[in-house]
Amino acid sequence: MADFDTVLTGRIILTDREIARGYVAIRDGKTALVGEGAAPAGRERHDFANGIILPGAVDAQVHSLSQRGAEGFAASTRAAAAGGVTTIVDMPYDEGNLVCSAEAVGRKVAMIDSDARVDVALYGTIRPEEGPARIAEQAAAGVCAYKFSTFGTDPLRFPRIPPALLRACFAEVVKTGLAAGVHNEDDAYVRAAIAEVEAAGITDWRAHGLSRPELAETLAMLQIYETGAETGCPAHVVHCSVGRGYEIAAMYRGAGHRSTVECCIHYLVLDEENDVARLGGKAKINPPVRPRREVEAIWRHLAEGRVSMVSTDHVSWSEDRKTDPDMLGNASGVPGLEVMVPLFVKGAMARGVPLVWAARLMAENPARHFRLDHRKGGLRAGRDADVTVLVDRPAVYDAASSRHSIAGWSPYHGMELPWTVAATWRRGEMVFDGTEVLAVPGTGIFVRPPETLGLREGLL
Repeated sequence: MADFDTVLTGRIILTDREIARGYVAIRDGKTALVGEGAAPAGRERHDFANGIILPGAVDAQVHSLSQRGAEGFAASTRAAAAGGVTTIVDMPYDEGNLVCSAEAVGRKVAMIDSDARVDVALYGTIRPEEGPARIAEQAAAGVCAYKFSTFGTDPLRFPRIPPALLRACFAEVVKTGLAAGVHNEDDAYVRAAIAEVEAAGITDWRAHGLSRPELAETLAMLQIYETGAETGCPAHVVHCSVGRGYEIAAMYRGAGHRSTVECCIHYLVLDEENDVARLGGKAKINPPVRPRREVEAIWRHLAEGRVSMVSTDHVSWSEDRKTDPDMLGNASGVPGLEVMVPLFVKGAMARGVPLVWAARLMAENPARHFRLDHRKGGLRAGRDADVTVLVDRPAVYDAASSRHSIAGWSPYHGMELPWTVAATWRRGEMVFDGTEVLAVPGTGIFVRPPETLGLREGLL
């Protein structure tokens, strides 16, 4: 008689070690056993030989609803399943529904219930005119963190939070036991730099990097971490494009502060002098993609433990919003859910970076950060059986013909992927078989932190 529902065998990647010939056994939607050697019996068995078996990724930064009609949870979570991402943490800046109250959280949870194919956690935020008054009610409604910005992208949908208000928000967030994530670009500096670029008449691919200098990013990081240090609130920088930023984050952690920093996959793959020059608006992201020297600097910081987590900052803008010949006229952001995990594995293998970092940075650490590790984040007994399998099946990524990504374009289009996703399990159910997404809308669930939280000890 079978002991387990499903048993997977292959090269198991845990957060502290690899098991060259190991197994993951699943029962009732949970990881029941992880081991080495001969695998136990299972009603369903999948032998992946030298395939890489990873915990399902927890993507810490997804914008599923930024452009009404362009994407939604049914589409974003389809791409996620195909990319080995079993949980997404969705940002609060939705077109038509800024998630800044318990009511707004409820509206978004209803969308998850009807449309999601993988599991979804939610960020909350504030309206500047309301201040931090609704932070507590959003925690009660189930958000897993809060998002703010030092730069104002849009006064209604993506507003700037000035320093005094940011401090007031941090002081309220710390009471919830959750973390405050912040977009890190100094508003005044960026606006002055944009004015200089426009005055000089620069409109080609160079304009974006020149308009958002590296110092504008690191100055904002200092403000964010100092605000966290002053209030005791866990302060998280949601993306960092320059090596210096990881040094700053490590400095604050070394002083005992809860100061974490996230790297997006594009900062580990794309560079300004090759990819931005080639792609123009399709590589426009805030903060910008930087020169190759910064890409390699970030990989070094990653291998030395200074990166807290890796995400996509996924957004599927319609292609017409990414093809303006005036670089600054394009929307900022790119899709990445379908390829984050294969791209990370490719980059790590090319540099000799142990794959345990994939398990830590794309599963364990984000789950812990968002207080979801009671059920998400790793191949560990008792957690949800969220599993991603990559096999040595080289492919060239073709975004235009992808059946899983709604965008139809990608800055990663045409890139070689030596290892590709062969299967994804979400809570013990296969949701991607290597070719087709099997999960239907409404089978993903809203995941939230436990209702009673205190400040967590330990730093990522």
